[in-house]
Amino acid sequence: MRKKRKLTWEKPEYTKDEVNWAGKVVSGRKKVSHEDEERAMVIFENWRACHNYPLHIFYMRLKKYSEDLHTNSIVAQRLKRTPSIIQKLKRGYNNHKPSMNLYQMQDIGGCRAIVPNVKLARKLYEEKFLRGDLKHKKSNQKDYVHFPKEDGYRGLHLVYNYQSDKNRVVFNDLKIEIQIRTKLQHLWATGIETIDFITQQAMKFGKGRSEWSEFFLLVSSAFSDLEGYPFLENTPNNKDELYRRIKEKEDELKAIDKLKGFTYAFREYTEQKKKNKKEAKFFLLELSMVKDNKRLIITEYGNSEEEKEKAIKDYGMKEKEHKDDLEYDVVLVSVDDVKNLKRAYPKYFADTKELIEELDRIISLVK
Repeated sequence: MRKKRKLTWEKPEYTKDEVNWAGKVVSGRKKVSHEDEERAMVIFENWRACHNYPLHIFYMRLKKYSEDLHTNSIVAQRLKRTPSIIQKLKRGYNNHKPSMNLYQMQDIGGCRAIVPNVKLARKLYEEKFLRGDLKHKKSNQKDYVHFPKEDGYRGLHLVYNYQSDKNRVVFNDLKIEIQIRTKLQHLWATGIETIDFITQQAMKFGKGRSEWSEFFLLVSSAFSDLEGYPFLENTPNNKDELYRRIKEKEDELKAIDKLKGFTYAFREYTEQKKKNKKEAKFFLLELSMVKDNKRLIITEYGNSEEEKEKAIKDYGMKEKEHKDDLEYDVVLVSVDDVKNLKRAYPKYFADTKELIEELDRIISLVK
């Protein structure tokens, strides 16, 4: 019988100052020699990869808590993509120059729970985490349900610093973000990501075109009302007027047609899954949006340590290969089965059917 090989987790190898220096270099905020650029990327990649172990720990905890509350909960995890980290390091806030350091970034490792309704989301957030018995140090919390972001984003966020007093102290203080969303909140957020990718804008980062930003703000306000919360600021405070505005914006933007077209481009995935019976645990998703050649490539990996390491290696190679390609996106995800994969990451499958259904229902109620 083959002996199971113990998975090797990459450990932090550099000081706080070295990590912050590397972040400034890879984001272009600090100019150095070509040799130092290469060294900075090595440090950067180690810092990103060493979040894998604490991420795994929090993912398993979140999965248990969520499924104890409701069997239809969906839990997924991911390391933040290298281009997304760099973009965040470049971003200035309130007209100030970029100042974020790589070491302080809170969401390099993140896991997310999607639960059926706001009552369960609140219970998971408050009872299991805020009043729970985690030994890890909570360093931040945001209630974007009671206090939505200006763009309409709603959800519950927590950030923990990993803590161990045993043989994993090398990972102490690495930050992991936990997001808790309802189904409606998740449909809204992934709808933004999908439209961002189709239309090559960046609403998610506050850089969307005004007509699209207004549309999603109105939709978020409608979803807030459906979940028993007040209408959002800067939107109509009655349902009839709100729904009428949503219909007007949808007529202007043809949002539903765009989402449907995106879905059509990836029907090939369903056929692929019918033919492929391989049992997989990790999925490398490559999304190409080249005009007239939209396609999704899915590479599956098994549940062994060797397969996971290969998946991580392949992911790194794809990121480097396409780092400047705006019509390409890649992500490595791990979920329990392909159904949860499709539900947790609808952006990569264009699985916008449920969002389209919600929009159709709202529009049908306009008199």
